[in-house]
Amino acid sequence: MRTRISLLLFAATALSAADAGLDASIAKNRMGTLIVRAAPGAKISVEQVRHEFWFGATLPGGVFSGRATPENAAKWKEVFLSHFNAGVPEADFKWDVMERQKGQVNYEIVDSMLAWAEKEGIALRGHCIFWGVPNHVQQWLKDMNDDDFKAYVAQRGRTIGSRYRGRFAEYDLNNEMMHANYYEQRFGIGFIRQMGLSVKEGDPNAKLFVNDYDITTGNRLDDYVQHIRKLLDAGVPISGIGVQGHLHGDSFDPAMLQKSLDTLAQFKLPIRITEFNFPGQRSKYYTGDRRAVMTPEEEQAKAEALQQFYTICFAHPSVTGIMMWGFWEGANWIPQSSMYKRDWTPLPAAKAYEDLVLDKWRTRWSGTADRQGRAEVRAFYGKHKVTVNGKETTVDLTKAEGSKTVDAR
Repeated sequence: MRTRISLLLFAATALSAADAGLDASIAKNRMGTLIVRAAPGAKISVEQVRHEFWFGATLPGGVFSGRATPENAAKWKEVFLSHFNAGVPEADFKWDVMERQKGQVNYEIVDSMLAWAEKEGIALRGHCIFWGVPNHVQQWLKDMNDDDFKAYVAQRGRTIGSRYRGRFAEYDLNNEMMHANYYEQRFGIGFIRQMGLSVKEGDPNAKLFVNDYDITTGNRLDDYVQHIRKLLDAGVPISGIGVQGHLHGDSFDPAMLQKSLDTLAQFKLPIRITEFNFPGQRSKYYTGDRRAVMTPEEEQAKAEALQQFYTICFAHPSVTGIMMWGFWEGANWIPQSSMYKRDWTPLPAAKAYEDLVLDKWRTRWSGTADRQGRAEVRAFYGKHKVTVNGKETTVDLTKAEGSKTVDAR
């Protein structure tokens, strides 16, 4: 019994030390300084309005197409806006969904998503302009001769770039290329470069990401490094690295997640966790009974895993955001990974998320200016409301700046 207790104490101490290290990294990598100048003794409060770091989620087509009930659509938007600051169309931006039949392009749902997001100040990523996995390349496209095929692909790139210029913050250029890539198979790696350049013809400032899976598990990490290097060497205009986060099972390996992020950081490019679910695609809930209900103990373990995954990512200096691939059972490809049940009852994972993103990692400070009329506040990067003697001003504190002075004298 004494040995068992010692082991438990050792494990608890190790976990506590790891948490302390992550908290220190968060303070270093995610916080700067707001300096408020005011009259000596002035009452000052600082409250964060929005993070610079992306805490995002998918935008399901049903909410923006009228397929969801008005009540569920309204509730979904309410929860999204209170929990997230970035979004990504779940399926409706994908070419094989947007243009199932040649020449019949459905922009309506994506345009509706963009209009709503812009109204609410939500950044969106475009997932995805192309998808080279063969069953996601339309048969009518495959049937074209080489010249027509190349011209039509270039038209897709230019059209997306010009139509949505400046509206999508970033795009996945060609999804899951490491696993299958019809475009490269047919025309070679140089064609991928041309696909990227075609988007930039429409929008020279478009930010194009790679995006692939089985990376944070370590299974394809080395392959991904080689793949990214090959694309960069070929001149493919890559601005960031997308790492999907749902190929784990009923648990995930924190050490391997950390190693994956550290390894990918060598490219000096921003890293997004683009598709997070827990439990994941290798869990019993996806590979087995898709209708299985989690026990209370499993729900609690899910909540703890979410907190650990998010903490590791938020602490890492190269990671710029996490996109949750569904948060409500009514619109989630792995329903058991949701934070809310179909009737909108919050699950333990919702509280775990809120405890971090809406509480622990959110600036809330109040106090008074010192005798020199100065207050120095450590604050998370993002938009803040600064109130001095009842007068409000809004200020952005960015990671690139590190600190900012607000003069309220």
